[in-house]
Amino acid sequence: MLALITGASSGLGADMARVLARRGYNLILVARRKEKLEKLKKELEHPKKGFGIEAEIISMDLASTFNCMKLYNKVKKQDIDVVINNAGFGLFGEFTSTKLEKELDMIDLNIKSVQALTKQFLKDFKEKDKGYILNVASSAGFMPGPYMATYYATKAYVLHFTEALSEELRRAGSHVYVGALCPGPVDTNFNKVAGVKFALPGLESYDVAEYAIEKMLKRKLIIIPGFKMKCAIIGTRFLSRKRITRIAGNFQTKKEGRNG
Repeated sequence: MLALITGASSGLGADMARVLARRGYNLILVARRKEKLEKLKKELEHPKKGFGIEAEIISMDLASTFNCMKLYNKVKKQDIDVVINNAGFGLFGEFTSTKLEKELDMIDLNIKSVQALTKQFLKDFKEKDKGYILNVASSAGFMPGPYMATYYATKAYVLHFTEALSEELRRAGSHVYVGALCPGPVDTNFNKVAGVKFALPGLESYDVAEYAIEKMLKRKLIIIPGFKMKCAIIGTRFLSRKRITRIAGNFQTKKEGRNG
């Protein structure tokens, strides 16, 4: 069994690699930071302290569509069973104050890389009539997000894109799985990169990874770790869009200790 994970150098991506390695999967680990990938590879491959599996590392910036295609062409002849599109980042701040260049990089990584890799691997999986694709979205994908407007919008794209593909596969009678992981706050390096501190305590990254893999293998379409986050998302169904946006905005400002 073989799984490819993007954004695998730390946080949720690295922990999903650990969970899959424990289940006996060999891995293709993709991220920008080669040193961290090498460290993770050594950990996972260790016959006693690790899992004794084989891990290939590929250092690559997937914000480039060219690199996404380069990655696919590099691994397409391998018999990959699972693809996890985890690479992504966020950015906190008023929209008129945040840097356009960074937002466009976010769109490239959070959306375009998911689009490109899902397109290529799904074609192969459909031909084989088997395989799993897990796209890491977010609880942010269920609502607008003032002060993280672009990030929330990218995750809404990933969520709705994934749901649509799942229905296409169902109608085609395909056995291929496509699902979306939609966590709330998780204790990872995401906070530092986004420049934000969550108002609510985050879930443990490994616990989220373990839950995500378990539900993916059970073919759950939308995977939401944590009882509180499930309740919060269900609650949004009973509120107007304007009210949801205002609540999200208040929640965001509390991250930095400001009044909404």
